[in-house]
Formats: sequence, structure tokens, C-alpha cells
Amino acid sequence: QVQLVESGGALVQPGGSLRLSCAASGSISSINGMAWYRQAPGKGREWVATMPNGGDTRYEDSVKGRFTISRDYAKNTMDLQMNSLKAEDTAVYYCLASTRSGMGYWGKGTLVTVSS
Repeated sequence: QVQLVESGGALVQPGGSLRLSCAASGSISSINGMAWYRQAPGKGREWVATMPNGGDTRYEDSVKGRFTISRDYAKNTMDLQMNSLKAEDTAVYYCLASTRSGMGYWGKGTLVTVSS
């Protein structure tokens, strides 16, 4: 199994920046990709960005050019640098780890609120 813990969520003003982090533990060697998702109040969970092991990153259109996903394979962490934040970025942000066996593991999420 893989355990994931997100951190870094906060209240930030529109136009501001925030960096989220996801720490992975457990069966790290089974992970073949990680991703960020988010769930805004009253809405379903949506994909934000993906970074497979050694692969190219991909982003949802609304965050392209503003968000950057990165992984530190030595520390078993994944970050999401979020710039030029907008009110519509307000959501609980979740970390997902996918394994070679097809399993998916979720963290409990961290809340990002963009408001003046």
C-alpha cells in the first residue's frame, strides 16, 4: 500500500502563489505515476496535473502556464506550485499515486481558498 499526506493549503489572495506538497510512504517502488486532483465546493473531483515516472507532465487547460507539478524521487514527494491564483482555484486538493498493478491511492486533501 501507499500512504499520501498533502500539505501547504492556505488562504491566499487572488493573484497570489502557493506551493502544495504530497509526501508518499509505504510501497514507493510500486508507484508509476502521481497526479493532483481538486474538488471545489459543490462540485465533483477534477484532474489538475499528472507526472508519470520519468514521463512528461500534463495539465488541465485552466491551470496551464500557472501551475507546475514536480517530483523529488529521492524524497518521495510531489509538489504543485500554483501562481496567479484565481477564486475558481478554491478547492480541496488531493494527491493520487498510481501503481503498476493498477491501484490508485489518495491522500486526504489540503484546502486552498483564494479570496480577498
